[in-house]
Amino acid sequence: MIDKRAIATTVVKKLRSRGFDAYFAGGCVRDDLLGITPSDFDVASSATPEEVISLFTKTVPVGAAFGVVLVIEEGVQVEVATFRTEGGYQDGRRPTHVQFATVEEDAARRDFTVNGLYSSPGSSEVLDFVGGRRDLKRRIIRTIGNADDRFSEDRLRMLRAIRFAVQLDFEIDPDTFEAIKRHADKILQVSWERIRDEWTKIITSSTPAKGLRLLDECGLLRLLFPEIEAMKGVEQPAQYHPEGDVFVHTMMLMDQLSSPCFELAMGALFHDVAKPNTFERAADRIRFHGHDSIGAEMTEAICRRLVVPNEPMKLIRELVKQHLRFKDAFDMKKSTLKRFFSLPRFDLHLELHRIDCLASHGKLDAYHFCREKIREFESEPPPPLKLVTGEDLKQMGYAPGPRYASILTEVEDQVLEGSIADREQALAYIRKHFGEKNAPSSGRKSNRES
Repeated sequence: MIDKRAIATTVVKKLRSRGFDAYFAGGCVRDDLLGITPSDFDVASSATPEEVISLFTKTVPVGAAFGVVLVIEEGVQVEVATFRTEGGYQDGRRPTHVQFATVEEDAARRDFTVNGLYSSPGSSEVLDFVGGRRDLKRRIIRTIGNADDRFSEDRLRMLRAIRFAVQLDFEIDPDTFEAIKRHADKILQVSWERIRDEWTKIITSSTPAKGLRLLDECGLLRLLFPEIEAMKGVEQPAQYHPEGDVFVHTMMLMDQLSSPCFELAMGALFHDVAKPNTFERAADRIRFHGHDSIGAEMTEAICRRLVVPNEPMKLIRELVKQHLRFKDAFDMKKSTLKRFFSLPRFDLHLELHRIDCLASHGKLDAYHFCREKIREFESEPPPPLKLVTGEDLKQMGYAPGPRYASILTEVEDQVLEGSIADREQALAYIRKHFGEKNAPSSGRKSNRES
């Protein structure tokens, strides 16, 4: 296994051997002090980008204009950033200019105190010019300097504050949180790709529900996802949802998730997203007709807004679309159950159903029924699917067309049911139930097949 710490330490030592100041900086220092193994090691140095490039054999100037160069050693990328100050923010993200500076000035331009720390590899020396160690002990996320200035410089820092709070299980400093409220309406100045990256880290954290509540409280949630805001106050039938409205139900469901995968977190959050749009009250009954299929379409639109890649988007959509099917599991034929269980990542479908039940009526009958059936089916020998093909149907005289799919599906169902075991039985079943009398006796199509 590649030792990233050792490689980053080598980078620091080489910079120092040439007379430059160099330290580990930011998140890796924070994590070390918290007893967390850092995933990456960033380096801050007095060396300019040109000096870094000249010193190392393989480099990539990813942001040389802003003082950032990637040094690549043994296939590991170490980000080396020149001490700098920044100014002239105009787009809520990038400075119009930077100026190389001292380590103290470099600390002052960073986002949060817990990220404004520097350390020397192999020693206990930690440079703290911003009160970061104090805030680590207090378990507080606080901006460096004036919070309004920090959020004006980069709007994404509002989401980052919440992300760090949920990832580290910290609280947000009250003044910092109030500043987020003041700047919340500017969040859509940030690209959806950058929002997606922070959003993903929030909802896949150990406490995604905490992140959602913080986003809701500061006003960011309604701006990013008005579909979630619309869930508030939408009444549900009390016999199935004694917990309250759709938003309360959804939050109770999210409370049960800890470090979920992105697809499950999204499927859980948006499984009832269409209930506000499908609410119907008739004869003292509340219904949400079609909220599963409509919700799948709405969820896909949300994923596209977040620029979610196609494969995870398809799975998230299916989690929403299929979440009501469990109530019919007891009445499904064996073949239907097997097809249901063969959905990609059925384990996520099953888990979504479980937490959906626990966040409402609390009954897990269908969940346990499905798990038992899965164990039962797994103990059976695998069924011999694809016993017949479209070519077989053609040889039997059936003209190509939509009928092929229905015949082949019916045969596959019978295989799954266990009533067909081999190819000869499959062909006999087709002759008996679909009849060769409907097939043309010559090369011309019959009226029925045309």
